[in-house]
Amino acid sequence: MRAIEVLLIDESSADAMLFRQAFHDLPVRVHLHIARDGAQALLMLSDPPFQLDLIFLNLNIPKITGTALLEKGHVWATPIIVFSSTASPAEKERCLTLGAREFVSKPKHFEEFSEMVRRIIERWAPQGRSVP
Repeated sequence: MRAIEVLLIDESSADAMLFRQAFHDLPVRVHLHIARDGAQALLMLSDPPFQLDLIFLNLNIPKITGTALLEKGHVWATPIIVFSSTASPAEKERCLTLGAREFVSKPKHFEEFSEMVRRIIERWAPQGRSVP
């Protein structure tokens, strides 16, 4: 069974570490790719051999914002999950309208964060690689 390929678009090393730990605790293998800004993400996503199963997108990223990436995201078949520490209902609605599959608030505690990641992987993992 091949690993689930995930792209995290976020400049925060702390968030990347949280995702790594949450993925480590899952019963499926997850290969994490990281883009530290919107320009790097676009470069990675424009490479045809680069195939992903899921994208986690922070809206507050340098160079090209998360919202601007979502505006371009309709060309990607990969599910995009927006995660944010602050969000207004209008911002959430805009992201969903632009094509995000989900909009989640970052939990404050690791256990909640890990459970959120588990549920998202379970919901969006390709057939045959679901989390038990």
